[in-house]
Amino acid sequence: MTVNELAGLVVNACEAEGIAHMLTGAFAVSYYGVPRSTQDVDIVIDSSAPAAFNQLAARLHGHVTFDPQVQFDTLTWGRRHVGTTVLRPPLDVELFELFDDPFVREQFARRTRVALSSAGRSLWLPTAEDLIIQKIRWGRSKDIDDARDVLLVQGPAKIDLQRVCRWCSEHGTRGVLDEILLELGELASPTK
Repeated sequence: MTVNELAGLVVNACEAEGIAHMLTGAFAVSYYGVPRSTQDVDIVIDSSAPAAFNQLAARLHGHVTFDPQVQFDTLTWGRRHVGTTVLRPPLDVELFELFDDPFVREQFARRTRVALSSAGRSLWLPTAEDLIIQKIRWGRSKDIDDARDVLLVQGPAKIDLQRVCRWCSEHGTRGVLDEILLELGELASPTK
């Protein structure tokens, strides 16, 4: 099984169970920025229905085995379910539960359906702006690189920099954004 096939399998399971979802991580970065390889599928799910995760895990049974212990993710501040494919090579599925954070809720509400050629179908992704905000908020070096790549590839005409600046100011990460913009030159004059 390839990571693209796994993404399709998880998305199909979400749709079959009627679970609102959004693919993120390398899939979103590859769509908006510079394509990069990955060995996992990161997906945010709206698990407001009490049995949503259990239904999804049951539908994926035989393909993906989930760790029975739910994890509290210190990076995203939410609950995360980690699964591994049964077939080799082992690939991971990380299901992040939507949680009560103003940005996270707004990002999910703003998600957009796009045709993703690597997956051969349309998928729900965060907007480019929300992906940048999220990556800068997480702040790991690879996340900062991803945010920079998305800003560079999308360019000033396609990015709502006011939105990015507003949320980065709210999260206390505006200095990081300003450093990235300074590096990118022509994007260095966002509206404050």
